[in-house]
Amino acid sequence: MNRKLKLIWDFRGLDAQKTAEHQSIHLKEFALKEKLHFYESTFKQLSETHSIAFITVDEIDMKIYRDALKPHRGELA
Repeated sequence: MNRKLKLIWDFRGLDAQKTAEHQSIHLKEFALKEKLHFYESTFKQLSETHSIAFITVDEIDMKIYRDALKPHRGELA
């Protein structure tokens, strides 16, 4: 069974939510352009000054995403 991983980009500051929202669009575009599978690509506001963008992928594809997009961190989805 293949595990799902969440690759995460953190954004801080007054424009964090807008930046995370914009990043999530680019994550989807990358996956579609490269014809890579993903489960979800979205953003979440954690506080007024901290938001994240993330994409959920299969563990087998993680290295492709990681090497091309340089996420800040990852976790099991």
